[in-house]
Amino acid sequence: MPQLDETRQSLLHAEEETEVRVRRFWDGFTDFALRDNILEIAVGLITAAAFTRVVNSLTSDLLLPIISLLPFLRRNFDEKFAVLRRGPHYTKGHGYNTLKQALDDGAVVMAYGYVNLTSTFLREEERANGRGSSFLNNVINFFALGFSLYAIALIYSSVSHDSIIKKTVKCKYCRKSISPKAKRCVNCTSWQDGREDK
Repeated sequence: MPQLDETRQSLLHAEEETEVRVRRFWDGFTDFALRDNILEIAVGLITAAAFTRVVNSLTSDLLLPIISLLPFLRRNFDEKFAVLRRGPHYTKGHGYNTLKQALDDGAVVMAYGYVNLTSTFLREEERANGRGSSFLNNVINFFALGFSLYAIALIYSSVSHDSIIKKTVKCKYCRKSISPKAKRCVNCTSWQDGREDK
């Protein structure tokens, strides 16, 4: 039975090699995934996603309905569209009241306030809720998110006395942004104290 013994030893050797490879893979993964900066990035991304949802809700549920009450808008932002080519049942005096009415008539429209619900770019929950993503909504979201992040950075700076927002000045030679404390430009390496002018 020497053949059975050789097979058993080769299986044991293969098992040991597999165990070493799995352990090496697991150690490499934990070294990568459980480092401090990776965990900080993960927490930051999760917080940013939640913050973005709050800003989206603020914009679409609170700001846009109030803005749509302005007298010159005359309809909800979700229904803002421009007719590029009329459909066969277009009436000159009234036009189309809704985006759905224009699309059903076969008109070519530029829906700048609404994305068509049949679009493949919509998330499933948007399609299920019957709401698309408004271009105007996204623009307002961008500015609301930017201003709120700026406000958070200012609050953090005032509480911790550590500035997140770095002031910069332009290099007088290459016009790139540099620190106001810089003695030389990091881009063109010119001296900022006027030595270059002499």
